[in-house]
Amino acid sequence: MSEQEPVLVVGATGSVGGQVVDRLLARGKTVRALVRPTSDAAKLEAKGVRIARGDMLELDSLVRAMTGSAAVITTAAGYTRNDKKAQEIDTVGNANLAIAASKAAVPRFVLTSILTSDQTPSVPHFWNKKLAEDKLEELGVPFVALRPGAFFDQVARMSGDPFTNGRIIWLGSRRIPLTFVLTSDLAGYLADAVDADITDGERVDVGWARPISMLECAEVASRLAGKKIRVLSVPAGALRTVGKVTGRRAPLVGDMGSMATWFNTGRYVADTTRQTELFGPPPTPEEAIKRFAAGLGH
Repeated sequence: MSEQEPVLVVGATGSVGGQVVDRLLARGKTVRALVRPTSDAAKLEAKGVRIARGDMLELDSLVRAMTGSAAVITTAAGYTRNDKKAQEIDTVGNANLAIAASKAAVPRFVLTSILTSDQTPSVPHFWNKKLAEDKLEELGVPFVALRPGAFFDQVARMSGDPFTNGRIIWLGSRRIPLTFVLTSDLAGYLADAVDADITDGERVDVGWARPISMLECAEVASRLAGKKIRVLSVPAGALRTVGKVTGRRAPLVGDMGSMATWFNTGRYVADTTRQTELFGPPPTPEEAIKRFAAGLGH
């Protein structure tokens, strides 16, 4: 693969995508970023990133951005945006990415999917990732889907710095083990996936060395902080009830309720065998939480 051919990052202005850009640049890759016409690309340009103006809902702009790319990595998710077009981004937008990749004959497409997405038609933003995988496969795009668990660093900061505030807010049961991942680790795996020896169409679970409950996470964090860190859990049933009341006015709440219900089944657990083969041993929860604390200055 020529180093002069850029790797296109979709979602480069977001939390995960921004770190993917940094990892690619550190590996000596030329990076191109798809940035919406109204978004500020100054920080990316300052790093030497080439900017392609476009939108996931405008197919022609995607084809132009992807043409001549060595690979495409997408971390984009309407679900995480405060955007009235979130559902359209996660459905039409993801389908457009697959169609554009096919038209531009992209050599490798790396999709940020979600753990157990193929088992969860009741969780809209999970299922939309499964449909994105299916669309890429249907069109014959040479792709790999990384399926990460829950982003611990993002969850743990929902109510601010947990080490300072002494609390973590969680959705569903505090006691059921599940798979977590750190944003920084996933960003590295996504960058590595561009050149990794992966079979087209592979879906790779990504997470820590073992599943762990949020209560256990808080206990690990408490030992690091030298003080008690509590878990304030919002019951899945309460989220579902609020979701039914708000309906279309706040679909995110209902989606979160469905997600918390799935977490409570205990089936949100990664098989990290392939992750280990491709990217090395996954971090232990203790190691990952320690790095998360250090990143916050603790």
